[in-house]
Amino acid sequence: MNDQVKKPHVLFLFSDTGGGHRSATNAIIEALELELGDTVTTEMVDFFKDYAPLPWNYAPELYPEIVKVPELWGFGFKVSDGRKRARALTASAWPYVRRNFKHLINSHPCDLMVSVHSLSNSLILKAMGRRRIPFITVVTDMVTSHALWFDQRADLILVPTEMAAERALAYEMRPEQIRVVGQPVAERYCVPFGNKNELRKALGWPQDKFIALLVGGGDGMGPLGETAHAIAESGLDVSMAIVAGRNKKLKAELEAKEWPHETFVYGFTNDMPDFMRAADVLITKAGPGTISEAFNAGLPIILYSRLPGQEDGNIVYVVRKQAGAWAPKPELVVETLRTWINYPKERERIVDACRRAARPDASRKIARIIGAKVGVLEDREKILEAEIT
Repeated sequence: MNDQVKKPHVLFLFSDTGGGHRSATNAIIEALELELGDTVTTEMVDFFKDYAPLPWNYAPELYPEIVKVPELWGFGFKVSDGRKRARALTASAWPYVRRNFKHLINSHPCDLMVSVHSLSNSLILKAMGRRRIPFITVVTDMVTSHALWFDQRADLILVPTEMAAERALAYEMRPEQIRVVGQPVAERYCVPFGNKNELRKALGWPQDKFIALLVGGGDGMGPLGETAHAIAESGLDVSMAIVAGRNKKLKAELEAKEWPHETFVYGFTNDMPDFMRAADVLITKAGPGTISEAFNAGLPIILYSRLPGQEDGNIVYVVRKQAGAWAPKPELVVETLRTWINYPKERERIVDACRRAARPDASRKIARIIGAKVGVLEDREKILEAEIT
């Protein structure tokens, strides 16, 4: 009887403090299956919920309430950012989490750790002690990445943009550690565009109307309702598809309104890839995953809100790429919409810019890097070769 060959095991460290960390992790695991088949095994651990001591283990539940005060969040981000401040923060937390995180490492033996959360880097690397497990950090903040993402003990640091790579270098990471790979998103956001008319027919959307897709994230955050009402009252000939996410109160309020043009209201949905391919413009908060998904769909973006600190740079990036506009007030959203409707060539120019900014191969590129790191892909050195800005 032949001995069964042990497959490399990859442990992903994430936390549900916002939906982006889980989404990115799931996208990478999906890409691993597509690229490597069953040659590796994977596991996800919410290091906050499952291993952090009280009260930190309640971080996933507390996060939605904390970000309802964005100015406070932005203040906390800025006062804790910086190389020395990040080290001080890690040092102060270490006595409280040391035992828990060492227990995490002992409870989940693996051949490679992949961190998809800024707070699981330095503390986990410190908890390893002399037992060095290969470690990759996948940065999910598009541009304004907090210093806690960057630890020189990591083997590789995979960042979504060139601007994030510059930030990593500013935080004293070595150039050979850094790869610019793009933002990991699910495969369904990376397939060809498809026929817009056929998509609209399947969705029950009108064929001959300009359609604005309004999204507030999974929790329906931002001035979503206020913006929708402003568009409705603007006199613009615009149909809307409004995704309220898990915000049931907002969804009910929007469904109860009599809209001047055909309007579709959704709760949490898995149809977002088709929504993006069928719409003419996306109006949303400046979340990195949503921006990257829109790039892949060639969908112009109007950003109406952001989480101060970590999402500030996303606005700069979108505007610099000429892939969208920053309109932090409902009247500015309406003004931008009016311009894009009245000057369709301008909108088409932005569509082209979105497509140039897209990195639909990001998740698969990360999967190949992981496969090379655990030794299941050939041309290991070529795959691991640094992509340095």
